[in-house]
Amino acid sequence: MDQHNFSSLSEFVLLGFPNVGHIRGWLFVLLLLAYLFTIGGNMLIFLVIRLDAALHKPMYHFVSVLSFLELWYTATTIPKMLANLLSEKKTISFGGCLLQTYFFHSLGASECYLLTAMAYDRYLAICRPLHYPSVMTTTLCAKMAAGCWTCGFLCPISEVILVSQLPFCNYNEIPHIFCDFPPLLSLACKDTSTNVLVDFAVNAFIILITFLFIMTSYGRIIGAVMKIKTAAGRRKAFSTCASHLVVVIIFFGSIIFMYVRLKKSYSLTLDRTLAVVYSVLTPLANPIIYSLRNKELIQAIKRTIFKKEEKASPTH
Repeated sequence: MDQHNFSSLSEFVLLGFPNVGHIRGWLFVLLLLAYLFTIGGNMLIFLVIRLDAALHKPMYHFVSVLSFLELWYTATTIPKMLANLLSEKKTISFGGCLLQTYFFHSLGASECYLLTAMAYDRYLAICRPLHYPSVMTTTLCAKMAAGCWTCGFLCPISEVILVSQLPFCNYNEIPHIFCDFPPLLSLACKDTSTNVLVDFAVNAFIILITFLFIMTSYGRIIGAVMKIKTAAGRRKAFSTCASHLVVVIIFFGSIIFMYVRLKKSYSLTLDRTLAVVYSVLTPLANPIIYSLRNKELIQAIKRTIFKKEEKASPTH
């Protein structure tokens, strides 16, 4: 057995965004602004839904859970990206790299399951409206959300264990913007076909099964909406699903291409671009998509803000 195991390689170097040169400062500012907007937007949506009684409905419960998840999802990668843009030493410990990979995939898997739960909620609301109140109860919502988190955090354990047992050679530069399974496997100095196969099986199960379930739900939703006689009725029914469907297309479109493939080699430029899409742009877009396309949520945000202003203003 090869004795050159990971104990002889204590840290990795994240190459991040190579060849950015003089625009590194601008890239840092853009990424920082995106992160601050993501944190602020998702925190606002989460708090407004929790504080406004008019939004205590299953659909908004799942939206608030998604916003809370995005806060942690971005926290696993973006702060380290920002630090690496300012630092010449872009190192991360082996343990830190594995932890970042684990939490990133755990939260990503949780999001897949949560988006599936949201699609099921919309399916019941539109296709089974008479049964919806009795089926989608507060207790069921809480159980579904807890199940999404639990399953998500269990999924990457086997992949992390397999990677932790790989022997790594002296070359420790990770050609990516954060730690992830594909670039880590490219640095191993032994055959990783088992790892690639396990990664493919786990990712294919999580991503393709959930995506298929979501698309099936929306297929039935579209069929039910098309049976509504009035155009206004069709618009009203589908408007409650449009935001969620946009998020699904953006998120799944990038991760399917990135993770459901049976090969170790990959295009570095393409993978970095896709990584920016699902790790930065999707969490950034979620508050915009859900707030701008939802009048009820916008009104709740206004009520919350104006209520706070009224409390803060002195009485005469």
